[in-house]
Amino acid sequence: MKKKDQKKLRSAEWFSPQDEKTGFIHRSWMRNQGYPDDHFRGRPVIGICNTWSELNPCNGHLREIAEFVKRGVLEKGGFPLEFPVTSTGEVLMRPTAMLFRNLVSMDTEESIRANPLDGVVLLTGCDKTTPATLMGACSVDLPTIVVPGGPMLNGIYKGERIGSGTFLWKIKDKVKTEGYTQEDLIEAEICSARSAGHCMTMGTASTMACMAESLGLTLPGAAAIPAVDSRKKVLAQISGRRIVEMVEEDLKLSKILTRKAFENAIKVNAAVGGSTNFVIHLQAIAGRIGVDISLKDFDELGSKIPLLVNLMPSGEYLMEDFYYAGGLSVVIKELEGHLHKDAITVNGKPISSNYQDAECYNREVITKLDTPFKKNAGIAVLYGNLCEDGAVIKPSAATDKLMVHKGRAVVFETIEEYHAKIDNPALEVDENSILVLKGAGPVGYPGMAEVGNMDLPEKILKKGIRDMVRISDARMSGTAFGTVVLHISPESAIGGTLALVKNGDTIILDVPNRRLHLEVDKDELERRKAIWAAPVPHTNRGYVSLYINNVQQAHLGADLDFLVGKSGSIVKRDVH
Repeated sequence: MKKKDQKKLRSAEWFSPQDEKTGFIHRSWMRNQGYPDDHFRGRPVIGICNTWSELNPCNGHLREIAEFVKRGVLEKGGFPLEFPVTSTGEVLMRPTAMLFRNLVSMDTEESIRANPLDGVVLLTGCDKTTPATLMGACSVDLPTIVVPGGPMLNGIYKGERIGSGTFLWKIKDKVKTEGYTQEDLIEAEICSARSAGHCMTMGTASTMACMAESLGLTLPGAAAIPAVDSRKKVLAQISGRRIVEMVEEDLKLSKILTRKAFENAIKVNAAVGGSTNFVIHLQAIAGRIGVDISLKDFDELGSKIPLLVNLMPSGEYLMEDFYYAGGLSVVIKELEGHLHKDAITVNGKPISSNYQDAECYNREVITKLDTPFKKNAGIAVLYGNLCEDGAVIKPSAATDKLMVHKGRAVVFETIEEYHAKIDNPALEVDENSILVLKGAGPVGYPGMAEVGNMDLPEKILKKGIRDMVRISDARMSGTAFGTVVLHISPESAIGGTLALVKNGDTIILDVPNRRLHLEVDKDELERRKAIWAAPVPHTNRGYVSLYINNVQQAHLGADLDFLVGKSGSIVKRDVH
């Protein structure tokens, strides 16, 4: 960076202040790591925000990826400094990683704001690490680029593709009806996770990578590169170079994350068959950067976009196949007529120019817009007396004949009651029933766990039935499938109508007309509400208590109310 530009650097307030004593303090202790003097004299400082953790296997390779980012930063004359934030892994964290998404966003935000950083590279992977770090970065609003960790290689079991996550939801059926042994499951377990990276289905992690690219926050083609492909390292290095240029150009997040960018992301998500979790995470990101996105936007903008990608859980292929077929670049090119072509991306170019040369190499994996894999498959938003503030369903992963359905409610007050009763032969349930789960929303679980795609009762599976209507205030994994209504708002734990549903009540699901209705008259609901008592909070201390008392409802993105918006990058007081 030229000398005349030094005053533009935020880091200069730490390393080159007018008060030499202050500069001495900041530089001196950093020197014990062996940095030469020129690193403190006008070089843009690039923070590498790393969600690496051995407790988060999806992100276990990001320690190595950080080194390639550093190479690129150094090549462009920047000063790279890696820092950790809490890593939220889906497979180990209890009660749910979603409980800690907002905590990670706070960690990210304050780590960026409090330190002498001019630009940021976000190393992400597992589901919540992408939205969480983006939320935090948006609240500071520095030049920022995302390097997605990438999916695992395809899982192959008995000669067929096995999708990480998606196979998980079939285990009960495999054991109960197909005779899978413990040895079968162990072998499938190994086959479904055979390399570094996140789930290789179009689950939430892959959806978040596609979200970041379609928002313009990654370099073109970044979303689908497998974690162990050498091109992932190349992408990381080039991203390191680019973030230095972004600092020089003052290309902040707020210049990229416009309303147009969010609308593009909604349409691309529909075309790839992305996770329903996309809705809740995109709203939270929009809330931080200050763009107004409502739940209805996801339906109005995305529900009529056809599904172009034949990937699990909506199809049969996996992310490695998607990459070899041309990846997200092909999808964005196919959707060109539906997108805002002038939306700016991190390379400084409009999104339309980044994908002009994209080619598809396998039309079984990525179809053309005029001959889609499925029509009108984007996320649908439902309303009715059972979900006054909305609920969502993913038609591409549902059963067509159940999209209009009327059935008797079989109610589980908690997830524990569900597990205790679902396979009881005496449970009054048939394939026309509607399974109802309460207590799984942001406040109720707490954290809004991925338990909405409840396994079917054993006696239903034995009849050859593979899907039933299920409704809850929970989420479901992006790797999951079924006719599952999710994110019911307001949730049961705060007295939403869902809390008042009883066994035997009639529920009407009408997806074409966007309706979810409980056939109980208003007077009866008022009587039930009068005797309803809120559940006792799970705890009265620590972060979980803070979360319970301040979390917004699902239709708003489930952020903490005091985190919405941004504080910016200025810190007025020094350390001494």
